[in-house]
Amino acid sequence: MANTKSAAKRARQTVTRTLRNRSIKTGVKSQVKTARAAIASGDKTATSTGLQSAYASLDKAVKRGVLHKNSADRRKSRLSKAAAKTA
Repeated sequence: MANTKSAAKRARQTVTRTLRNRSIKTGVKSQVKTARAAIASGDKTATSTGLQSAYASLDKAVKRGVLHKNSADRRKSRLSKAAAKTA
């Protein structure tokens, strides 16, 4: 339990930010999963749109401070590498 007003405020802020970050991370995971499914299907148009939406969600997560830039870049690289393997 927080002992000061400022510590209590920080605790409240942490709860709010944790919920927001969790929501964003879940969205990113869903987009990446959709992209991986599209890659596995072998459909070029689905792969293209899946990669595009996954890249966008990863970039937005970086912009919002949820993911580190290098982490998002690594995930994008692995997705594009997987897409190139199937092509």
